[in-house]
Amino acid sequence: MTMEKIIGLIDAPFTPMKQSGDINLEPIPAYAAMLAKNGLKGVFINGSSGEGYMLTTDERKQLAEAWMAAVPAGFKVIVHVGSCCLRESVELAKHAAAIGAWGIGAMAPPFPKIGRVEELVKYCETIAAAAPELPFYFYHIPAFNGCFLPMLDFLKAVDGRIPNFAGIKYTFESLYEYNQCRLYKDGKFDMLHGQDETYLPSLAQGGAQGGICGTTNYNGREQVAIGEAWAAGDLERARELQNFSQEVINVICHFRGNIVGGKRIMKLIGLDLGPNRIPWRNMTDEEEAAMKRELEEIHFFERCNRF
Repeated sequence: MTMEKIIGLIDAPFTPMKQSGDINLEPIPAYAAMLAKNGLKGVFINGSSGEGYMLTTDERKQLAEAWMAAVPAGFKVIVHVGSCCLRESVELAKHAAAIGAWGIGAMAPPFPKIGRVEELVKYCETIAAAAPELPFYFYHIPAFNGCFLPMLDFLKAVDGRIPNFAGIKYTFESLYEYNQCRLYKDGKFDMLHGQDETYLPSLAQGGAQGGICGTTNYNGREQVAIGEAWAAGDLERARELQNFSQEVINVICHFRGNIVGGKRIMKLIGLDLGPNRIPWRNMTDEEEAAMKRELEEIHFFERCNRF
């Protein structure tokens, strides 16, 4: 297969939910239109931001179908199909192909913990083979699953073995390892940067072209602008934008991170996506008011996504 490399930023959306805890498909068309308007190039659904491991197989299929029906032409839909049950992942991969998704991805399961490169390769190989016509991305986020394996060794092991292996969504702190993977065989694989707080350093290393982000749900305009400023040679503006991105991240870290605090920010900018699922501890009204004050202090609402 000839793999298209993603140019620009892909958003990792939240899963809209009703107060009952059921999924809510109704906001998705407005959600998709807002992301496209603010410069995002696609979505990576049912991942960590979307509470994917807390959804049933049927819910994950419903969400994939709803996003496919809602996105504008040319907007990429990548479906996270990872699961602790490999057979479920295969089923979800086949479903993603059947509905016309652009690609699929999977993180290592949180249980059982994968501790060897060969185990991870076999896991990915089985999922990728279920949808051989779609690009497959491995989602490297070891903080969530304890899979602290060397990614360069992983690339060498999958090379030539998984025909539709496209690359890695790299959500880890080692910019050195990220760049070594990017350089492998003159950039053979698509290395999508996955840490919003270090997007500019990945560009500065020379060659990063795309990323998958969580804070782009509400801070997408500024995150996209980092890449635009870098491409234009305006380093000072790119630095200011990256520093602002870190200020936003500092705020959400005070409120249980992007999955909880970030999801509540969506309500503050005009798109109420409901609560998080148990065992996530949802924000109280008092916490929401405190978070709003912190965001106002950094002038977030003058710079956030627009509908």
